Amino acid sequence: MSGTQTHFGFSKLLVNDLEAAAAFYASVCGLTELARVDSEIAGRPISEIMYNPTGEGAATFVLLQFTDGKTRGSDEVITGFQTNDLDAFVARVEQAGGSVVAPIKSMPEHGVRVAFVADPEGHLIEVVELLAG
Repeated sequence: MSGTQTHFGFSKLLVNDLEAAAAFYASVCGLTELARVDSEIAGRPISEIMYNPTGEGAATFVLLQFTDGKTRGSDEVITGFQTNDLDAFVARVEQAGGSVVAPIKSMPEHGVRVAFVADPEGHLIEVVELLAG
C-alpha cells in the first residue's frame, strides 16, 4: 500500500424497516441525518440513510434497507457506541422499543462499564462508558 492512505470511514447496518430503525437510532443515540440515497447494489434496489459523524474524525453510520421485499437476519454485525452515561443510554433503548441483552457490567480491569442491548429488530449494540481515572 505504498503511497496510499486507507482508513475506516463508515459502517452500514442492514435493516428490514428503515424508518423504524431511523427513529430508534435518532432517539437513543442522538444521530442526525446527513443524507438519504436510493440506489441499487448488485441489481437489488436500496434505500439508505447516512448520519453525520459524532465527533472529529469519526466514522459515519449508515442504515441500509434492500427494498425488494427480501428480509435478512439480525446477527450479521455488532454495532458499538461509546457514551458518558451508560444508565441513561440503556434507559433510552428500552423507551425506544429496544431490549437489554446483557445488563450493565463494570470492568475496571479494562477501564469501562459495558452493556449489550438490541434495537427493535434484534441487532446487537455494545455500549461502553469509560471509567474516570
